[in-house]
Amino acid sequence: MRAEKDPSAATPDHSAQTPVLDAVALHATGSAAALVGHPVHAMLVHFPIAFVVGSLGADVWWWFTGDAFWVRAGLWASGFAFLGGIAAAIAGTAELLLVKGIRIRVASWTHATAAMMLISILGTNWGFRLTGGEVLPHGLALSGLGVLFAVFAGWHGGKLVLDHGVSVMAAPKR
Repeated sequence: MRAEKDPSAATPDHSAQTPVLDAVALHATGSAAALVGHPVHAMLVHFPIAFVVGSLGADVWWWFTGDAFWVRAGLWASGFAFLGGIAAAIAGTAELLLVKGIRIRVASWTHATAAMMLISILGTNWGFRLTGGEVLPHGLALSGLGVLFAVFAGWHGGKLVLDHGVSVMAAPKR
């Protein structure tokens, strides 16, 4: 005979939080840098992520085809990834420093540190290509490392939104 599970047992009990979590939850996490109610950091961050992946794709295609077009595409993609990352970082840093509810969360600092490492990798990748560096092996390695850090920073950014409600504006029920 199969035992039935209590459906309430699968739901975590948030009423038994620690005093530290209760203190953190008291601070608002709304966006300080928003355009028509939309957080600017969240709007900008998609572009550098796309260009990081595009840079890796261009490097892989160059490796397979040997076509110089892919070297130029990788140069442009890495440059736009770096510049777009700087723009997203400015908006994200404003959120981090201006909103206490974001600033006091450890996850915010993890995301910020990973994002700064990503921007360092993107700048190195672009600078390497601007000075005539070879795509193989260094350009490809930097592009791959950039994608890994984009995944890591993006994962922690997603946790901030989904787990901590950072920059989320819930509409009132009608």
